[in-house]
Amino acid sequence: MQPYLELASLGLITTATIPLSPRIYSTIFLQAMAAMAYISLWGAALAAVLALLHWVYRWRHPKSSGTLPPGSMGLPFIGETLQFFAPNPTCGLSPFVRDRVKRYGSMFKTSIVGRPMVVSADPDVNHYVFQNEGKLFESWYPDTFTEIFGRDNVGSLHGFIYKYLKTLVLRLYGQENLKAVLLAETDAACRGSLASWAAQPSVDIKEGLSTMIFDLTAKKLISYEPSESSESLRLNFTAFIRGLISFPLNIPGTAYHECMEGRKNAMKVLKGMMKERMADPERKCEDFFDHVIQELRREKPLLTETIALDLMFVLLFASFETTALALTLGVKLLAENPKVVDALTEEHEAIIRNREDPDAAITWAEYKSMTFTSQVIMEIVRLANIVPGIFRRALQDVEIKGYTVPAGWGIMVCPPAVHLNPEIYEDPLAFNPWRWQGKPEITGGTKHFMAFGGGLRFCVGTDLTKVLMATFIHNLVTKYRWSTVKGGNIVRTPGLGFPDGFDIQLFPKS
Repeated sequence: MQPYLELASLGLITTATIPLSPRIYSTIFLQAMAAMAYISLWGAALAAVLALLHWVYRWRHPKSSGTLPPGSMGLPFIGETLQFFAPNPTCGLSPFVRDRVKRYGSMFKTSIVGRPMVVSADPDVNHYVFQNEGKLFESWYPDTFTEIFGRDNVGSLHGFIYKYLKTLVLRLYGQENLKAVLLAETDAACRGSLASWAAQPSVDIKEGLSTMIFDLTAKKLISYEPSESSESLRLNFTAFIRGLISFPLNIPGTAYHECMEGRKNAMKVLKGMMKERMADPERKCEDFFDHVIQELRREKPLLTETIALDLMFVLLFASFETTALALTLGVKLLAENPKVVDALTEEHEAIIRNREDPDAAITWAEYKSMTFTSQVIMEIVRLANIVPGIFRRALQDVEIKGYTVPAGWGIMVCPPAVHLNPEIYEDPLAFNPWRWQGKPEITGGTKHFMAFGGGLRFCVGTDLTKVLMATFIHNLVTKYRWSTVKGGNIVRTPGLGFPDGFDIQLFPKS
């Protein structure tokens, strides 16, 4: 057989002329089939690799009808989420935004928690986005945020229903109710809390403020009395807050999982309250929740139970946590800047000297006369940057400054990038309330100041926040001195936090 095979290898004869045995035919057939399978396997693998490479390319170079802003989409699925949530232990602009602005400019594209978006550090772009809400943009949050706050939370609602809810909330937080009720109640709460803290060796001011403000606002919202409740509702919100701005990994042991458990437990309490009140048609209106229940009882209610519950949840959260964080940073900044404390003390002691009764509660006229205090509050919230990003979504392809924001993409307005911009604020990291001297009071969002949002969704609780901060400062500087005991270090992930607390000791003034 060997001579035949050699001739065949030289091409002088074909294998068809070689008298091979059936066993040899079978072996050749099996080898051919194996070779074909091997080739097919490699072909499939190559096709899969090419498809994957194409998909990765499309991820990193998304389609657009125009020119996308420069930037990186990061890794598939993950995007640049890890970089976005990386901790930053300063009051300065987060490295995530700072480094990309330096590299790409004031607008750049990215992907966070699986969603493509454009980040804006440009005041003009931010203003344009806010002014065109309902036309070119709508309020929007990434899916993970929506899971946290509820599918029907007020931030996800649009048009008439949002305006209706805003009007409803202003009954509680509007200036009329602030003058008539809330100013006196916040003053009393601040006096009582400060006196209680002064009787202790030290107090974690963040925890103390959170408890004080939560108890005050929860009573107005749902008549909540912590001493009469078998479950601490605030602890559920504390668990919720710890994972609010964290990497969205919902498995036991993670901050995000703890956050979702906190929401579930808090919603359980609210659902129980709603069920009890809906079953009692004779109940009088004693708090804001009762007014919401009345709206649900209408013949054709505009609200649903889900919207009502998500509204109460968001109000309970927003009413205390953001203000407590801002005030905690405020106490830290005041401790580090005695000249500011001296100027505040002078203003507030003058108010007391002009009273017939030095121990009387703050009046609305006194509150409105606190000019320097207002400057201090503006400076605190500018540096606090409690909200690291305000999200909107493009309703259509939008052209801004030569770039396209594709329809369906998110756009994140970045307030810290404006508040800490040295071209807007001289020495932006300095705590300098005098920078606001002689400037008109800001009653809404502007191009250069958006601590309370902007446009149609300017925060309805802004006036309450300012009242709370002013009454606390008034009672603090007129009745106490204080010193730092421990803690006070901050971290942004990207929200503001005090990981090791902030303990101070209060000393009553003689």
